[in-house]
Amino acid sequence: MCYAALAPPSFRRRDIPIMDQTTLRRLGRRLGRRLGHSTNRIGLSTDLIGSAAFNDDPLPLPIAGVREMNAGLFEMLAQAEGRADAADAFLKYMVAAFDIDAEQHAAPIGPDGGRDGTRPFRSSFLRLLIGWGWESNGPEGAVLKGWVESRFGLFPTFHKAKLTEGAEDAWAAYVEEAMASAFHTNAILTQLDLLYEYCQWVLTTFLSPEERHLTLYRGVNAFEEHQILARIDPRTVVLRLNNLTSFSSDREVADCFGDIILTVRVPKVKVMFFNALLPFFPLKAEGEFLVIGGDYLARTETI
Repeated sequence: MCYAALAPPSFRRRDIPIMDQTTLRRLGRRLGRRLGHSTNRIGLSTDLIGSAAFNDDPLPLPIAGVREMNAGLFEMLAQAEGRADAADAFLKYMVAAFDIDAEQHAAPIGPDGGRDGTRPFRSSFLRLLIGWGWESNGPEGAVLKGWVESRFGLFPTFHKAKLTEGAEDAWAAYVEEAMASAFHTNAILTQLDLLYEYCQWVLTTFLSPEERHLTLYRGVNAFEEHQILARIDPRTVVLRLNNLTSFSSDREVADCFGDIILTVRVPKVKVMFFNALLPFFPLKAEGEFLVIGGDYLARTETI
């Protein structure tokens, strides 16, 4: 299949490829690969949510019922005087709603999963985020990818191994970790719903509300985790990202993680978390953003 006719006429905005909607939709039809489940909690087609065309012209992605059932949280946020005040309100709401130990964010995880190794955690979004920060293909990463699959309908493409059709052992290992009972207590998926909606509230309230995209970077050494679906020109590709993928807002940080640098325009509505969102979050050094996946146009550069 030849994609030369799909090449973008120019690159704008920090060399991020932008393609017209007709071209993106034509590309999506040509690729014709299944992105995920036929249902989700958003109310839009999973194929649309995961498409490169959606990323170019995104729509809001509210998770059904979350804001309506937690109106008290968003009333508190509306009264916040700044991001620090909003983060404090969010943490207090989560502690009250889910009886989360307020000291979890400051305490190390013991070898048996307990705080300081003395007693078990109550399952919390904080533990999942810290676990992801250490190893995205660990048990916590599986739970987070499972949340994306449940809410947005998008299949993961990699968890310790490629998750392809027929890879039964790899899928079984992923599902076993994603559904582990140790994590699925204390309404953990609902906690993640609230984290996503809070993140979206902060992005639209405080961080350049008029902008719909962020320019983010990811360093890789190979494309094992991210499948190249099409090559538009020598430096522009369409990638199928894992359903949850880490990026950095700092190009120099991305350089530390691989010889191939991916530069992507990410819709804000596909940001699940970023490590400056919560002042008390312990892992802040990498400017990390957790991005909901699908098909993305990416600029590639080898260093």
